[in-house]
Amino acid sequence: MKLIVLVKLAEAQTLPILVNTLVHRSTGVRRLQYLNSVGNKKDIVSASRMAWSLDKCDGNTMENAKMGLVRSATEGHADEAIKAVRAGEVIAVPTDTLYGFACDACSMEAVHRIYEIKGRKHTSPLAICVADVQDIQRFATTNHLPHGLLDSLLPGPVTVVLRRGDSSSLEKSLNPGLDSIGVRVPDCDFIRSIARGSNSALALTSANLSGQPSSVDVKDFESLWQHCAFIYNGGILPSGRAGSTVVDLTTLGKYKILRPGSAEEETVAILSRYGLVEDSSVS
Repeated sequence: MKLIVLVKLAEAQTLPILVNTLVHRSTGVRRLQYLNSVGNKKDIVSASRMAWSLDKCDGNTMENAKMGLVRSATEGHADEAIKAVRAGEVIAVPTDTLYGFACDACSMEAVHRIYEIKGRKHTSPLAICVADVQDIQRFATTNHLPHGLLDSLLPGPVTVVLRRGDSSSLEKSLNPGLDSIGVRVPDCDFIRSIARGSNSALALTSANLSGQPSSVDVKDFESLWQHCAFIYNGGILPSGRAGSTVVDLTTLGKYKILRPGSAEEETVAILSRYGLVEDSSVS
């Protein structure tokens, strides 16, 4: 009986030390949230051991910790990704061109985090991604375009630049000073499911450090995994590193190719078929 009492006493005395150690070692929000969720001393001791094992950091341990964030880009993981986006997290996802960092376009904290991860100037605008062509009108002006044009271009490897308009539901602090926005509807079911489930637009930019080559494989940006809630692996993307074709459609009856990208020829052919002519004016 005395032995049992001594063990219990030792456990009670040790508990604050373990909790304190866990809090100090757990620099990420996710570990602190885990601590808040445990319900008794035994769970806290286990959590502390888990934190210690992650901080042990030989090569294999760190690799396992990083790989724990990687998921397959399949419908089975879409709900998890949607919850992360709604919680203001940044995730990495495949598109029909490159891997991208994505977050809720209406969460300024998450948007700022994308800029920090990439080391990108805040004066460089971000595009948005929506689930379906009909969603574009919630965020940009489309009534000046020929009927059926956007449905012919999208979903696909094209970013259309449009006026926001007064009725846009985008936050004014996204790309401040600009009255236009680049919009994507990728030909990729996974990211479209996330956008649809989040009931918002996703801020979307390439998953790389600013000025560095774009990513067609999750391993291309492995050094940035630690900054994402999850990395969704869609394998090696076949389109090369050209990215989407960016076309300015803000002027009635005209278009301007801002970036050739991976689908310039097809894009120009569609625009011409709908009667649009190239805007040759200098910006």
